[in-house]
Amino acid sequence: MNNETLKNNPLICDIETGMCETTDSTSESTSGNKVSSDKKSIRIIYYTDPICSSCWGIEPQLRKLKLEYGDAVEIDYRMGGLLPDWNYNSGGISSPADVASHWDEVSIHYDMPIDGDLWLEDPMDSSYPSSIAFKAAQLQDNQKAISFMREMREMMFLKKKNMAKWENLAIAAKKVGLNSEQLKTDFEGKAKGLFQEDLKLGQELGVRGFPTMFFVDDAGNQETVYGTRPYAFYEMAILKLNPNATKSEYSKNWETLFSIYPTLTAKEFSELSGTPRSESENQLNELVEKGKLKKYTTKNGSIWTIK
Repeated sequence: MNNETLKNNPLICDIETGMCETTDSTSESTSGNKVSSDKKSIRIIYYTDPICSSCWGIEPQLRKLKLEYGDAVEIDYRMGGLLPDWNYNSGGISSPADVASHWDEVSIHYDMPIDGDLWLEDPMDSSYPSSIAFKAAQLQDNQKAISFMREMREMMFLKKKNMAKWENLAIAAKKVGLNSEQLKTDFEGKAKGLFQEDLKLGQELGVRGFPTMFFVDDAGNQETVYGTRPYAFYEMAILKLNPNATKSEYSKNWETLFSIYPTLTAKEFSELSGTPRSESENQLNELVEKGKLKKYTTKNGSIWTIK
């Protein structure tokens, strides 16, 4: 893949920075923008995209952050519009197939299962449908919307499902308990406007790629973490804004973890349980043998589900 393709394709994420960059990136800093926090002591404005592979790579850290600092932070999911369509760049990309091998590389780098063959078998023409569907899900139930995002990503990254197709979005919605008829109504109506509001705010905040997290306290003070970083970066951002933020203790028992997060990868289980990564997969496989978990395997890793 040539350098021009790497430069212009937002789906080719920079492994060094952990960032999938948008095509109109102009801002290097958001320190000049003030946004307000509400409810909990720190608000995290999380700019993401359903098809962003680096955002899939951040799931272990994000899930741990919710367990340890969920009482102190509120996460506001915002959609960034990673891939409008395949006409956004006339010269840098030959076809969606350019992304397939990259996703396989990213899977190894983040130690999270991703099957890039989606881009060879049933490539998506845009990330807008899944983004708008998420905004529609938020209108019903914010927690279910987050579960919906997770289900969309598992279907896409592991099962190679095209999440620009309504039939697949409907399957994901039903799986997490959303009203699919209401979702379709909102998907075709008010959710489009909410998505445009997310894009507008992203421009105002200087979002240049995903994942981007803005940590904001009640006074409007802000810390920003760009890209997929080790857990300590996110924890440090919280403690800079609120040194008194209390870290919650949580049970690292496998049953407890799977009761909170019904699906876990080996990397996620390692991050959440404190089990060395070299041992986490063996532990999960032993639980499969005992009939406690189910395992779904792709060419680039597996995911485990509680029975």
